[in-house]
Amino acid sequence: MDTKASPARRATLTSLTARAVDLLVIGGGITGAGIARDAAMRGLKTILVEQGDLGSGTSSLSSRLIHGGLRYLEHGHLRLVLEASKERRVLLHLAPHLVHPLPFVFPVHRSDRVPLWKLIAGMWLYDLLAMFRNVRRHRPLSKRGVLEAEPMLRERGLIGGALYYDAQCDDARLTLATARSAMVHGALIATYMPVTALVLADGTVRGVHVRDTLTGQEAVLHASIVVNATGPWSDRIRRMEDPSAPALLCPTKGAHVMVPRNRVGNQHAVTITSPIDGRVMFVLPWGDLAYIGTTDTDSGESPERAHATSDDVIYLLRSANAYFPNARLTEADVVASWAGLRPMLVAPQGVAASERSREHQIHVGIGGMLSIVGGKLTTYRIMARDVVNQAVRRLHELDGTRYPVRAETDKEPLPGGEAQDLQPFQQAPRDLGVPLDTVEHLLRHYGTETAAICNLIRDDRTLLTRLHQDHPAIEAEVVHSTRRELPQHVDDFLIRRIHLYYEVRDRGAPAAARVAALMGAELGWAPDRIAEEAKRYTDLVAESAPHG
Repeated sequence: MDTKASPARRATLTSLTARAVDLLVIGGGITGAGIARDAAMRGLKTILVEQGDLGSGTSSLSSRLIHGGLRYLEHGHLRLVLEASKERRVLLHLAPHLVHPLPFVFPVHRSDRVPLWKLIAGMWLYDLLAMFRNVRRHRPLSKRGVLEAEPMLRERGLIGGALYYDAQCDDARLTLATARSAMVHGALIATYMPVTALVLADGTVRGVHVRDTLTGQEAVLHASIVVNATGPWSDRIRRMEDPSAPALLCPTKGAHVMVPRNRVGNQHAVTITSPIDGRVMFVLPWGDLAYIGTTDTDSGESPERAHATSDDVIYLLRSANAYFPNARLTEADVVASWAGLRPMLVAPQGVAASERSREHQIHVGIGGMLSIVGGKLTTYRIMARDVVNQAVRRLHELDGTRYPVRAETDKEPLPGGEAQDLQPFQQAPRDLGVPLDTVEHLLRHYGTETAAICNLIRDDRTLLTRLHQDHPAIEAEVVHSTRRELPQHVDDFLIRRIHLYYEVRDRGAPAAARVAALMGAELGWAPDRIAEEAKRYTDLVAESAPHG
């Protein structure tokens, strides 16, 4: 691939107002990015505006799984499992550096809510709905087989289990890659550009008022169709169109905790049923760390304030300790935590949060705005397709223009995903003296674009310096990311581009000044802005709650 690609820049108000567009997407999470990509690939003139950083809401606060949804079988959501299983195959192909096959062990104890016979029956159905094209087929395990796979699991009461396969992903970077692909196809993307009001013409939504929070400037953007893809903020945007609009969402909170993996001792991903409430949850590997999640509780808090409370942390640790008794995890073991709000559809009264459907709906408001609500990370491409299909029909009604009936979003790799086998890309960084752990880190984050980072190192050997003594990330990544990945603040890079915030106990605060200097050199920041950016990050770390 071309390792000297032109820099990608955040769209300015000048470029955004230069022309009327067909489609304006509000929301830079995975759904909004997917819509922008699908629309741009069909030739629609497209703008996406996001109030913060790309993926800074729910899309970077998930369980980091691309999965068919084994637990959805319990509630009869077979169509969703079928759809999600197909999408898992597609995403493994589109972004092999960001979406990886992952083996799961599902142990069953006598006291568990899910009996062994039901688990095995569910596994057969799971493989069937994947049309037996899963990464590999499931395998029933005896008690001995479970303990051979996961020696640290509780032996008392263990009767057997199963080994099955799903996929793990880097949710924040998958969102970013999708948005970057949209830009390649001509979409304009503006982060830190919140919508303050809608533009109404004869009762029809024809654009938005935005404020650029980086410059303080305001502008009006015009579009034939406006799409609300703001996840848990959807009802807030809908009420700009119709103040009396009833709520479509009843968000639920999903919290996670990150702990040292050697404290747990899990060899695989492990699916467990919490002894506290019977909820299916996971203990998942993440390099030298493991994360435990997730909760699924109704939440009345605003998306901006969602966090893992002490009760959430204790629930997750107790659930894991019940299966890994030698871990004896306490709150002192928590390296980091996170929580996001799932944009769940309002369900009939009495339906538990964990039983609600993850299917999506497209709602047409009184002013014609399209709102996409519900859904899940795994099926974002399908959600995007459905929205753009409806937008294309509307555009045809408006002016007779015909657009393609589909975009090949399932065929074209996302940036960095151009090669299924990344082994050949290891040699160049090794030849430059890049340590092995950093090579693995680069390939896992950037895929084939690791070659571009190697070019930076060849030009300036000082960029091989690590950003943090306890983490494999290097300075060259800051330069690469600032040129191609649209970070506007130090926290954009340290939290969502390389996840240093979640992977070391000091949350990467010592790296803030150097990251600010490197970003500033690329973006033309004055010295006082560089100092402000470093302080912004260290203040964020200082003000964050003990567990997120």
